[in-house]
Amino acid sequence: MGVKDGKSTGGENPVELFLKIGLDERTAKNTVANNKVTANLIAVIHEASVTDGCARPIGNLLYTVATKFPANALVHRPTLLEYIVSSKIKTPAQLEAAFSFFATTGAETFMVNDFEEACGVGVEVSEEDIKHAVNEIFEEHKNAILEQRYRTNVGELFGHVRKMQPWADPKIVKQLIDANLYGLLGERTAADDEKLVKKKKEKPVKIEEPVAVVDTPPKPSEEELHPFLIFPSPEENYKVHTEVFFSDRPVLRCCNSRETLEKHLKATGGKVFTRFPPEPNGYLHIGHAKAMFVDFGLAKERGGCCYLRYDDTNPEAEKKEYIDHIEEIVRWMGWEPFKITYTSDYFQDLYELAVELIRRGHAYVDHQTPEEIKEYREKKMNSPWRDRPIAESLELFDEMKRGMIEEGKATLRMKQDMQSDNFNMYDLIAYRIKFTPHPHAGDKWCIYPSYDYSHCIVDSLENITHSLCTLEFETRRASYYWLLDALGLYQPYVWEYSRLNVTNTMMSKRKLNRLVTQHLVDGWDDPRLMTLAGLRRRGVTPKSINDFVRGIGITRSDCSVIRLDRLEYHIREELNKIAPRTMVVLHPLKVVITNLEAGSLMDLDAKKWPDAQLEDASSFYKVPFSNIVYIDHSDFRMQDSKDYYGLAPGKSVLLRYAFPIKCTDVILGDDKETILEVRAEYDPSKRTKPKGVLHWVAEPSPGVDPLKVEVRLFDKLFLSENPGELGDDWLSDLNPESKVVIPGAYAVSSLKNAAVGDRFQFERLGYFVVDKDSTPEKLVFNRTVTLRDSYSKSGK
Repeated sequence: MGVKDGKSTGGENPVELFLKIGLDERTAKNTVANNKVTANLIAVIHEASVTDGCARPIGNLLYTVATKFPANALVHRPTLLEYIVSSKIKTPAQLEAAFSFFATTGAETFMVNDFEEACGVGVEVSEEDIKHAVNEIFEEHKNAILEQRYRTNVGELFGHVRKMQPWADPKIVKQLIDANLYGLLGERTAADDEKLVKKKKEKPVKIEEPVAVVDTPPKPSEEELHPFLIFPSPEENYKVHTEVFFSDRPVLRCCNSRETLEKHLKATGGKVFTRFPPEPNGYLHIGHAKAMFVDFGLAKERGGCCYLRYDDTNPEAEKKEYIDHIEEIVRWMGWEPFKITYTSDYFQDLYELAVELIRRGHAYVDHQTPEEIKEYREKKMNSPWRDRPIAESLELFDEMKRGMIEEGKATLRMKQDMQSDNFNMYDLIAYRIKFTPHPHAGDKWCIYPSYDYSHCIVDSLENITHSLCTLEFETRRASYYWLLDALGLYQPYVWEYSRLNVTNTMMSKRKLNRLVTQHLVDGWDDPRLMTLAGLRRRGVTPKSINDFVRGIGITRSDCSVIRLDRLEYHIREELNKIAPRTMVVLHPLKVVITNLEAGSLMDLDAKKWPDAQLEDASSFYKVPFSNIVYIDHSDFRMQDSKDYYGLAPGKSVLLRYAFPIKCTDVILGDDKETILEVRAEYDPSKRTKPKGVLHWVAEPSPGVDPLKVEVRLFDKLFLSENPGELGDDWLSDLNPESKVVIPGAYAVSSLKNAAVGDRFQFERLGYFVVDKDSTPEKLVFNRTVTLRDSYSKSGK
């Protein structure tokens, strides 16, 4: 049952149907905006026999089934719906357990007892049982709760209870947790609220111990540890994956014959074969990192092979530069291709199969213009040339190949089903004429195959076992299998996963290209872009990216946008382990230490790592200390306050790894406001114990300035979390402060030999990397990420 223009093809009004099962009006209308979810939900409602309505809790579970039920087990969906409608499965936890069970089961038969045990069917958890679990958790975490008070992460407490009682009623759990919090802490006080507000307003320049805040990561989930368990083995690829429905003929149940599968397994040795198939029309972005993880990761997990295959069917958009970049970045990400191939390697095979397709009556040469094709497809009308004789199409296709027909005057189209409910079965184009040399194949061809024609055939020719792609290609499954069936070719197992979207960025290659060509960013490797080249230049490690992707999982939940701070969490996790500490002052303010003799110099030990041991000399670096030091302008105020830990007149601070100093005088400019210099005295005995700790840089020798470096501070490229929603106005959302250049920062002398790509933690400032723009005369550092970690604090 399909959907067209917001209406069910069964004549129902989807919004009214969704309201009947208890969805609120906003959710119902938002659902109708997504044709795929709408079609799924309508099908679920009919399968569950609740077209006349049902209770809201049941309706919410049905909605979840429509969006999350594993596609490899659709045959079992009616069974699950019976359990939901009869309230044998009635909680989200039970439903998630059912999804996991069926994802593993696939289309195979299963034992009812195993299913019911896995989903907690019939298990009744009393309120007394829940109360006992909650009390036990509170007793175990009592000290932490008392310390954090109402800053306690209730979600974590909820998770602990769920581990003890997975089938407990979540409403009762929440009520009891809230009651226990109140009983332990009493009324929420003004101090609780003040603390929250103060923390929110806290600025990075606040002086405190300069240690990166990185929480201990939770124990990895089963999905993180074994993300590839959802995929079947190659020997199982005789089962029906997809059913293609036609308006004028029986349904096509797509599967391999035993004979075809045996021939395939003999060619592959039974190994898993995958492919990573980027189009070389731009640089790869972080979304491709997820695709690499899925394609290369599955092959590696199963001891198989993964091709790097360039999907190079459009010579007008592809460049050698992009081809070279893709191979390099794939290896930088830690993946080694089994073979590097090109779709263009198969142009002769594809041409010969196109001829065969015509001979079998499944393709025809068409003379409609692109505009006419679009109009006819929208009206579901056949092309006037659809039923031309096979011999005539064969002759015309040969003329297309020999360059005898002008560009745009003819295409080869597949004869599919113009009355289908699936737009991707409306006689897709297989070949078009382009008198453009190809970056890999040269000028041998003037006809080029389309993605829809070539992709599935090359998958088959390369004996791919698992053809994995993002969800927007799901509607192309029918076309994929239709073509392979029409040609009698081996059919790979196809599976789609959700594409990776990250907040405050843009993933569209077309829009990325516009940012680059209009010089709104500094090239494809601009550190503000989510291109993998940009992330590398920013100092992000491949491990951070792969850990981020693994943590997201290989899910099918569509339309989700991952917060940027989740990626930053993984970046900090890695850099905290590998980036040595050092000191850099961004906006130097001169401090003259009046009780230290001018020209005197001390070499002090500074820690590269927080846990550096005294006996390990390699864990320390030398910093010169003289009577001229520089602190950051933001670390000095003329007016002190209780919540300020920096330097002020009459106040003391500790210079990290050095001595306490006390401000004794301030030299102002002619305007009596500009601070030119600070005078201070140091405490060589270190008896003074100030609260504030500052980073600093000193003159390495009398009259010689510290090492001068350029520092680039990068922030989010777009102000909005989802700039794609702005339509044509997306460029107006660019963040004018996304790149701030500080040309005159001061660094400790030990950094002078830093090489391009070296990473450091600048104490109290964040993580930085040496940029490729560095010269022998001047180092340039890019900020990778700040020290602040909102993601781990918010509770992953």
